[in-house]
Amino acid sequence: MVTANIQTKLLVTIILFTYSVADEAYPSPFISAITPCELNQGISLSPIRKEVYDEGHIFDISHRYHPDLPSWGSDEGIGQFLQLPASMKNGSLANNSEMKMPTHTGTHVDAPGHVYDHYFDAGFDVDTLDLRVLNGPALVVDVPRDKNITAEVMKSLNIPKGVKRVLFRTLNTDRRLMWQKAFDTSYVGFMKDGAQWLKDNTDIKLVGIDYLSVAAYDHLIPSHLVFLENRDIILVEGLKLDDIEAGIYNVHCLPLRLLGAEGSPIRCILIK
Repeated sequence: MVTANIQTKLLVTIILFTYSVADEAYPSPFISAITPCELNQGISLSPIRKEVYDEGHIFDISHRYHPDLPSWGSDEGIGQFLQLPASMKNGSLANNSEMKMPTHTGTHVDAPGHVYDHYFDAGFDVDTLDLRVLNGPALVVDVPRDKNITAEVMKSLNIPKGVKRVLFRTLNTDRRLMWQKAFDTSYVGFMKDGAQWLKDNTDIKLVGIDYLSVAAYDHLIPSHLVFLENRDIILVEGLKLDDIEAGIYNVHCLPLRLLGAEGSPIRCILIK
């Protein structure tokens, strides 16, 4: 019995040590200048992380995931979302990470089941979203910086009929809210009447915005209900629109094919 207890304690100790070392082995996302990897030939490797590609023609408008990325309702960001249970430093043949975080994290997309339970039960998940809507010509517009997006604001933007995809850059970008760890309820978003005006008076089917929700905090559910009621409008939230000029681009957004999920991280780019 004593021997069994000793063996059990030893096994637990090994497991805890393995996970601790594995966590430490994971590269920190906060290292701005990673120590170059020295090769046998004396050549050093250092990763280059870009926001703009092809000499200014391709813009990455999705946020990089890291523990301090803001998370809904939290002051602590999303926290440690990556683990490295299989590490080459610990003898594994390859490095294999595991990821755990909410589906509505960072730059992400909403499916109708997000706010309509009957759509959730019927299977209208992110795998059912129309890629024709998520990819194509798009208009980036600047929203008046001192207001939420009301019907009056929507009317003032003079978005032409026929425009199907619009990315709304707001005070959220100026305040760099997606770069702040703590969730901020004062972000700019759509009021219910603004969502209804867009739905009734435009041809917009893709609505993108620069914080964690297209809906203003005080109109969170009402605005979402308007947008997602008919399942023909797709919401992309948490876009990175810093240094993006207003104008016409081609947008390409691809969510993960998560069966049964009402939201998904999404990689979005703009092409001039």
